[in-house]
Amino acid sequence: MVSSFTVVTRAQVSVERLFDQSLSIDAHVESMARSGERAVAGVTSGLIGLGETVTWSARHFGWRFRMTSKITALEHPRRFVDEQVRGPFRTFRHEHLFEVQGEETVMTDILTIASPVFGRLAERWVLVPYLQRLIRQRNDVLVRAAES
Repeated sequence: MVSSFTVVTRAQVSVERLFDQSLSIDAHVESMARSGERAVAGVTSGLIGLGETVTWSARHFGWRFRMTSKITALEHPRRFVDEQVRGPFRTFRHEHLFEVQGEETVMTDILTIASPVFGRLAERWVLVPYLQRLIRQRNDVLVRAAES
């Protein structure tokens, strides 16, 4: 089965600044400090670009995971997509959308996932809420970094 969800974040920063923070490997590592997530191959620091990959190592649910993601679409500063090319998910696609609404930048994360480990109910009741929390925490760190 495939699950999808959306997280919307509003910020008082420029769309360009928030977009670049979202492509920053260093900002991502900072935002995932709780899980010990780090970049171990591919682009391991700075901004990742179109066609480039990063391999993440992290501990989630008590297990150490490795996941390689590739930037498959990039339209600065409006949209980019990262997709798992190797890792624990059957499907992992993360679309990042950015738009200006009045004085705010609105960042919308759309995730589509399918896990070979969890069944549909566990995916919906455990994995999706867990990932939603991670994305919200990540976005909070990205917004704070963009504001400084």
